Amino acid sequence: MQILDFKEKHIEVATELALANYDEERRFVKELPQISDIPDLKGFSANGLGVAAFENEKMVGFLCGCDPFDNAFRATDVRGVFSPMGANAAVFEDRTKIYAAMYQEAAKKWIKAGAVSHAVCLYAHDEESQKQFFHYGFGLRCLDAIRPMEWIDCEPCAGYEFVELSKAEYHTVYPLHLALYRHYCESPFFMNRKPETLEEFVAISLQDKERYFAAKQSGELCAFLKISVPGETFITTDRSYQHINGAYCLPEHRGRGVYQNLLNFVIGVLKREGYTRLGVDFESFNPTARGFWLKYFTAYTHSVTRRIDERIMQSSVW
Repeated sequence: MQILDFKEKHIEVATELALANYDEERRFVKELPQISDIPDLKGFSANGLGVAAFENEKMVGFLCGCDPFDNAFRATDVRGVFSPMGANAAVFEDRTKIYAAMYQEAAKKWIKAGAVSHAVCLYAHDEESQKQFFHYGFGLRCLDAIRPMEWIDCEPCAGYEFVELSKAEYHTVYPLHLALYRHYCESPFFMNRKPETLEEFVAISLQDKERYFAAKQSGELCAFLKISVPGETFITTDRSYQHINGAYCLPEHRGRGVYQNLLNFVIGVLKREGYTRLGVDFESFNPTARGFWLKYFTAYTHSVTRRIDERIMQSSVW
């Protein structure tokens, strides 16, 4: 097998491979939309961080990464590289061998770029590729999941009001937003993200055109759900799709069906607006989120991560 630098001339075949891998996942996750193209790969050919695998002069895989970024996962003090959905793919035959060889070469580039946190988005049902990355010291971190815009079968819960908040009410979500960040710090989560100030929180929400839905009891917010257009997978740009980008319920209100009913309220609003798919992403080591979302959504990506010993940067090799 020959591993070469990923170049612009490789984009056409790489796109075909990426589409084939996506269609392979669609066999397992029927809710995924049918697509005919993926986001342009030119940026990945330009940054010099990608590789392409060849067997007998035929391209059999590629692995690219975005430009290195500081504060990987917004909770570390190191630089990271991420290979998003559509920025890596391989043929089915000998896929583990192909990914093993590609990462070995790509990782050299990522280390030279100063990135010691490496993340790769793989399809949830591509178990063989995941096993190979586990052999290389990666672990599961993030999942993307999807469901049709159809109501959840649940009992109604009395004493709660479900509403979409006006922009003037966004500040009322902030106490729950802080509670969510405190939850991030708990075991086994251990993710110490710095929360925004109230002013920053409202400004970002308005700038990103986010929508907040809430459950109230006696006029007080006890749960919220944030809907936004952006997401880390390319299907989030599909016109049929909306994405959950934040959610929290106060512990004392859990187990009463509040969140299921809030989710149904959101689904009802979005369905009337013509949307047919709803997605969410969450960390695999958040047991509350994982336990809830996987009851009602189907995972279609597993992002695996590895943090390399930063002392390798002190080696004369690099």
